[in-house]
Amino acid sequence: TVFNSLNHDMTLTEFKFIWYMEYSHRMWGRVVGLAYILPAAYFWRKGWLSRPMKGCVLALCGLVCFQGLLGWYMVKSGLEEKPDSYDIPRVSQYRLAAHLGSALVLYSASLWTGLSLLLPRHKLPETHQLLRLRQFAHGTTALIFLTALSGAFVAGLDAGLVYNSFPKMGERWIPDDLLAFSPVLRNIFENPTTVQFDHRILGIASVTAVTALYLFSQKIPLPRRTRMAVTSLLAVACVQ
Repeated sequence: TVFNSLNHDMTLTEFKFIWYMEYSHRMWGRVVGLAYILPAAYFWRKGWLSRPMKGCVLALCGLVCFQGLLGWYMVKSGLEEKPDSYDIPRVSQYRLAAHLGSALVLYSASLWTGLSLLLPRHKLPETHQLLRLRQFAHGTTALIFLTALSGAFVAGLDAGLVYNSFPKMGERWIPDDLLAFSPVLRNIFENPTTVQFDHRILGIASVTAVTALYLFSQKIPLPRRTRMAVTSLLAVACVQ
């Protein structure tokens, strides 16, 4: 049905391109899973893992398996027949956001674990400023994570196609159809205009928070490694 109504002019070469993209993604995901599980099993058997590290390894391997399962669950939503709809087939934006969020958690946990093993922890005096910086960093991390998740909703709904002007959306700062859906809460997750508007606000807020974190960090005596991390964060935020 979808092919006949939307993609009847697709060539075999065009279909193969899409098919190989999906196939490569799945194969790469399986390679990543093996890259986690096989060394983990080897190190475990050799007795090279401490008890806390065993728990960490189990959690990471579990996340890898969960990520694959979530990917299958997401793709499944895009293959379900919708007899009353002839819209472009797409996966559920909720499942897409969950898949992306799970990947970010897995990546961050892996990086954190690896760096914790490779780099010794700095013994810094727990000053009031340092505690505030740490809290600010945690809050900024949460904001960036939320911004990334909102991006998944933009992708899932093709919300980026609704307005292509910035900083205004069309001719207005606040679009007329921002709260077009009922109940109001649906707009946050299902209204393409609201989803794009929220993503813009969250993106601006994230860059602002990262900049403020950088400026605040300049007032505190910090190790070179920490300063490099904060500066890199600001640079990546500006590029993004």
